[in-house]
Amino acid sequence: MILDAVFHEGRDANLPCLVWLHGFLGNRKEWESFSEYFIDWPQLFIDLPGHGKSADITAEGFVQVDKLLRKTLLSYNILRYWLIGYSLGGRVAMYHACQGENTGLRGLIVEGSHPGLTDENACQDRKSSDQQWAQRLRTQPLKVVLDDWYHQAVFQSLNDQQRASLIAQRSQNNAQSLAAMLEATSLGNQPDLKAMLKQLPLPFYYLCGERDEKFRTVATSLELSPHLITAAGHNAHRENPIAFTACLLNLLRKPIEETP
Repeated sequence: MILDAVFHEGRDANLPCLVWLHGFLGNRKEWESFSEYFIDWPQLFIDLPGHGKSADITAEGFVQVDKLLRKTLLSYNILRYWLIGYSLGGRVAMYHACQGENTGLRGLIVEGSHPGLTDENACQDRKSSDQQWAQRLRTQPLKVVLDDWYHQAVFQSLNDQQRASLIAQRSQNNAQSLAAMLEATSLGNQPDLKAMLKQLPLPFYYLCGERDEKFRTVATSLELSPHLITAAGHNAHRENPIAFTACLLNLLRKPIEETP
């Protein structure tokens, strides 16, 4: 079994493939609107388990998600690649980068994503919170749950129009599949990756919105200087796509010649 994905050939076959991983509630279309700015690179847009056209694919945790990702890459014969991930997609990317047998990975770009909790009580609290959200997804109208979801503090930079647009798009999801994925990939179940990420022998860049105080702090905990996207909060690539694209192009072009 592999994840549903769309592959775009790049103008330069010698460049590594850009593998785009969306956040929770999203799908590959979240990233496909950026494809025209990166046409030199081969690109793979993936629907993560429980999302988009991979809604019927389930995973019990990060180990299974990573196996599915690896099988998907091999099915497209992608042997050299960058991972670009937002939120949940970033957590999947960081987990992948910290596992063995990553000879093909050329770099990691993460937007607004958490490397893992260190305190056991915090892990239990997060698992409990995610279980409550999952139960709501299973039992309540999806639009009602999404309205509350996007009123969480991390999304405070969204205006009413942006919030309404997200809710309308996300309401197309399968709520049962989302609930299963939320529990399986709860931050409370994720291993703490900080130590391994600090030792990565490849380029690792962290992006976040300048208004996203929570994840600016996360970047500092990783001893990274975050690349700040102006006039944006947690969902920076959506709130300021022009600045996000410019930043990403700069980062991708910088290390190409240096990356073996």
